[in-house]
Amino acid sequence: MSILSYRPRVWKHLTAATLGLGLAFAGTAHAATDIDLVLNWKYEGAQAWFFLAEDKGYFKEQGLNVSIDQGEGSAASIPKVASGVYDAGFGDTNALIQMASAQPERAPVGVYMIYNTPPFVIAVKADSPINEPKDVEGKTIGGPANDGALKLFPAFAELTGIDQSKVTINNMSPNLREQLLMRGQIDAAFGYITTVSFSAKGMGVDPEKDLRFIRYGDHGMDLYSNSIFFSQKFINDNPDAVRGFLTALNQAIQDAIANPEEAMDALMKREPLLNREVEMEKMLTTVRNDMSHPEIAEIGLGDVNDERLQKNIDIVVSANELENTPSIEQIFDRSFLPARDTRPSEL
Repeated sequence: MSILSYRPRVWKHLTAATLGLGLAFAGTAHAATDIDLVLNWKYEGAQAWFFLAEDKGYFKEQGLNVSIDQGEGSAASIPKVASGVYDAGFGDTNALIQMASAQPERAPVGVYMIYNTPPFVIAVKADSPINEPKDVEGKTIGGPANDGALKLFPAFAELTGIDQSKVTINNMSPNLREQLLMRGQIDAAFGYITTVSFSAKGMGVDPEKDLRFIRYGDHGMDLYSNSIFFSQKFINDNPDAVRGFLTALNQAIQDAIANPEEAMDALMKREPLLNREVEMEKMLTTVRNDMSHPEIAEIGLGDVNDERLQKNIDIVVSANELENTPSIEQIFDRSFLPARDTRPSEL
């Protein structure tokens, strides 16, 4: 993490006396609502709209003071919000379903679906003997512990007939995944297709020539992925703030797509050591591959199809042998979405 991206969070816990002194000088001004947001991963191009919303004053216009922290994986952000450390997060809907089943009173609630197309894959080298899902039996698959594709592997295995007892799972740091795959130290790797592709490019590997991808979506797992979610407490206490956050973010997403250079300016202010061209391509590829499900022509970006989400819930519950099946309402609340005519129908 760069110095510029570090944000001390201790200020949220100022003493009552200090707050009282500040209010004395503030007069009758209405205090902004604080929102502490944790992302799915380290700062990258596919998050540029969050920073653009901040830089263009969209959050401020909605009466919000938003602090944005880096994440440690799409599944890792869910428990961080559930614990109360953060008010909101950006992460995997399928991990959220698992928490809603086990701990419904603590699980966050999704309010804006961003990754509506399943990005989950098992990546293999182009010359690998692994061609079909069952070919991973007897092989070693690697992935970071909080990787979304790894978390969903039990569901994928059940749908495709893979005997999980014949598969060895190897966890490693995310920055080692592609290196270990290309060196042959693992036979395959779990990941998001965009993440793996760009990490490979960073190593000088051409993902189109040197890698192949077994896509979960091609084998019966047409799942939703990363959404914006808030803690139940924050939703109950600050419904207008949730609505305002989505209004700001929805506009910033459209601005970022219309003017990618402006979006990259906002990103590079947080992480100036990033490769601007790579992050630009990553953002545009994410929009094309992960956010452009045909359903948005009808329901708009941000919303979900209830029938599809129900199937998603059922797959996760069945594959993980969860005791309780969460309702759609426990997983997603569309009541905070911006008006339909303000949300994109195509990207």
